[in-house]
Amino acid sequence: MEPAIKILIYIHAFFGGIGLITGIGSILVKKGNTLHKKLGKLFSIGMLTSCLISLFICWMPNHQNIFLFLIGLFTIYLVISGNRATAFKHKAEANFADKLISGSTLFFSAIMISIGIYCQLNNIQNGVLFLFFGGFGLYMTIKDFMFFKNVSEMKKKWLFKHIGKMCGALIASVTAFIVAGIGLGNLIAWITPSIFGTIYIIYWNRKITPKTDKMIKA
Repeated sequence: MEPAIKILIYIHAFFGGIGLITGIGSILVKKGNTLHKKLGKLFSIGMLTSCLISLFICWMPNHQNIFLFLIGLFTIYLVISGNRATAFKHKAEANFADKLISGSTLFFSAIMISIGIYCQLNNIQNGVLFLFFGGFGLYMTIKDFMFFKNVSEMKKKWLFKHIGKMCGALIASVTAFIVAGIGLGNLIAWITPSIFGTIYIIYWNRKITPKTDKMIKA
């Protein structure tokens, strides 16, 4: 069993590496051009494949890890939701799949927060990570449903959603590289990429705001 698990881990790491490289490439090239779109597709394929494999690994003997399983689900949500956000440039309302994706992630985020509270009350090490990422998931999914209810905001906010979710998935990739690839598993290593990534997302949101307003008026 263990040799098979190791093979899965190598495949998981390979596709994770593709996600990391193409994700970094997609933020360096000009947004919206052909190269950006191609790199974005490769990033999505790499991240989704890597995360799906990790979901199986997290339940295998001697590799059980509920935290990494939930983080894998959260990352899948970010990639899928980030890609689906572009559709709101044209469609007028969220469909069942949009709501199911966000609703499922809201549910798992609530589970992460519950586990985090339990860990904090029982002095379990690194339990705060459940609270940190569960809080992020809860915030994002609540914002999703607010977005879904406001039809007038969809054509205005889809680009914000796309950038935020795809950058969030890239943050997950960078975090995985630092924690699993380099071997830094402390609290700072887990949280720092999210802090810097959030700053980057805020920067881009502010940068595109004038352009988005012009697109709506046009």
